[in-house]
Amino acid sequence: MKIVLENKGIKTDTYYVPPFVLHEGEEILLFLFNGGCFYETEMFLKDIFCGTTKNENVTLHRKMTFVEHFKESNFRSRFYPTTVGEYLRKNANLDDPFSKRIFEIEWITSKTKVSTLAGTPRRLLCLYAALSKTKDIVFDLVGQDPAGAEFTFKMVKEAVKDGGSAILLDCFNGTKEHASKCIELEWNDSSLPTNKEFKFNFK
Repeated sequence: MKIVLENKGIKTDTYYVPPFVLHEGEEILLFLFNGGCFYETEMFLKDIFCGTTKNENVTLHRKMTFVEHFKESNFRSRFYPTTVGEYLRKNANLDDPFSKRIFEIEWITSKTKVSTLAGTPRRLLCLYAALSKTKDIVFDLVGQDPAGAEFTFKMVKEAVKDGGSAILLDCFNGTKEHASKCIELEWNDSSLPTNKEFKFNFK
């Protein structure tokens, strides 16, 4: 299998990311634990894995793309809201089948306002758009309920198994058993939360 990313170990003042290698066809879970540090840690690591921030211990053999969350200003949302069709035209490869998959949810049309979508379909829209352009992604499950998170995780796993790759930045124990590999971030401060109280009951 071809190597997509090599991490020889990322060390900061507060945590350490153990070494791992991401191959084609793999979906690695990087388990960050829950708490006030999650977002800052996620943004720091996604910048390294996507090559925005250089780190001497991380080698990228292929470009990886972070699946951004949909954002829209209050003014735009009120007076000229983005529709699903507009979002796809701007962010997806319309020649790829993934750009059409959001319409498998029967009540969503090209004229549906993105701001009206709940957490799971909104996240799926962003994921489908990203996967229409690349098969090497970094993503999270923020804003989704357990059923939506399970569907998203399995969908991405299926999408990357033939030549793609994915790194999931997550903080819920229930995702561990479904990943090709699980890498746990090691906190230097033992007082930080271990997240045992949070679990998605994936089946």
